Amino acid sequence: MNDDFDVEALHEAWSDSLREARIGETLPEVRLPEVWSEEWRGTERDVRVVVARMPVEVRDGFVYDRVPWGRFSHAYGSGEDVPEDLEEMRCADAVTAERGLGSLWGSISHQGSRCSVAPLAVPFLLRIAADRSTHHRADTLELVAVVARRKCWEDGSRTDLLQVADGDDDWHFDMSGYFQNWTVEAARDAIAADAHIPIALLDDRDPDVREAAAYVLAASTGRAGEISAALHDRLRAEEHARVGASLVLAIAQLAREHRHEDAAAFTRALWSDPTRTAEVRVSAALGWLCLVDDPAPDTLRAVLDACVTDELGRSMASMPWMTQVDHDGDGLTRTLQRMFDPDSLRRPAGADDPWAEPEGCADDPPF
Repeated sequence: MNDDFDVEALHEAWSDSLREARIGETLPEVRLPEVWSEEWRGTERDVRVVVARMPVEVRDGFVYDRVPWGRFSHAYGSGEDVPEDLEEMRCADAVTAERGLGSLWGSISHQGSRCSVAPLAVPFLLRIAADRSTHHRADTLELVAVVARRKCWEDGSRTDLLQVADGDDDWHFDMSGYFQNWTVEAARDAIAADAHIPIALLDDRDPDVREAAAYVLAASTGRAGEISAALHDRLRAEEHARVGASLVLAIAQLAREHRHEDAAAFTRALWSDPTRTAEVRVSAALGWLCLVDDPAPDTLRAVLDACVTDELGRSMASMPWMTQVDHDGDGLTRTLQRMFDPDSLRRPAGADDPWAEPEGCADDPPF
C-alpha cells in the first residue's frame, strides 16, 4: 500500500461531507470510528482477524455476545444492533423476518458500500439460510454473496463481470472510512470457513436457494477444489435451466479467482454443445469471454445469435450475475453490448443530462 496516502485527511473529508449532507433530522447521526490505520493489520481491529478467530461453537450456537459487534460499524453507526436483525430473521413470523432482513441489508450493504461489521454476520446468515423453517432463505444467501464482492453493480465487461475483489493497488473505503478491501476479504474468508453449508444447499429443493448458494460459493477465498467439485456435481444433476446457467458462471468465477487452467476449455465445450440448454450455452459463452483474452470466434458469435432471444433474456434476468449489471431485467443485453460493443452504452454529452459521458477528453488523440 502507498505509505504516503493520507488516510486521516480522507476520513476527515468523509466526516465533513456527512455533516454537510445532513439537513435537519433527515439523515441519521453516524457514529464515526477512529481513523482507520494500516497499523491495524493483524490486530483486533482487523475484521479479517476477528472472523478467523470466531469459534465454531459461537457460529453454530448463535452466541452473539462473544462477537465484538461494536468494534465495527454499518451505515448508521455502531454494529451493536446487528444481532437484533439476525434474531428477527430467525422469527417464525414472515413479516418480522422480512423486516429484519431489510434492516440488515440496508445497514451492512448500503448504497454499494460493504460496511465493516458485515463479515461478522456472514456465519450466522449462512446458518439462517440453511434452516428450512426460516423465511427468505435465497435472499439471505444473496446478502452474503453481495457483501463478499467488491461492489453491487458491475459493468458487465469481460474484465469486470466475474471479478470478485479489487486488486491490492485499488483502495476502497466504506462510508465510515474503514478499509473496504479488508471487509470483502473477511466476508470471503467467512464463506470459506463454512463452505460446507452452501455446498449442502446446492441440493436444496428450492431452485432459488440452489442458485444463491452457487453465487455465494463463487466468492470463497479457500477450499476452491472442494467447492468446484461440488458445483460440477450439481451441474451434472441440475434440471432447472436458469440454475444450471448460474452454476456455470459460478464455476467460471471461482476458476477466474483461483486460476483454474482447465476452466476455459470447460466453458468452451459447453457453449459448443448443441444438446445443452440455451441458458447454459450463453452463460458458458460469457464465462469463456471472461476467462480468456482471445477475440470471440465466429462460432461463439453464431451460438449467441442463435440462442439469445427476448425470452432467454427474461429467463436469465433474475440470475444474480445479471442483476448485478442491471436491476431492470436487461442485464443480459447490457452484458453482451458491453462485451462486444462497449461504446454502444455511452451516452452523448447533453446539457440536460448530468450522467452523460463526454464525447472526447484531453487524452484522446491527437495528444
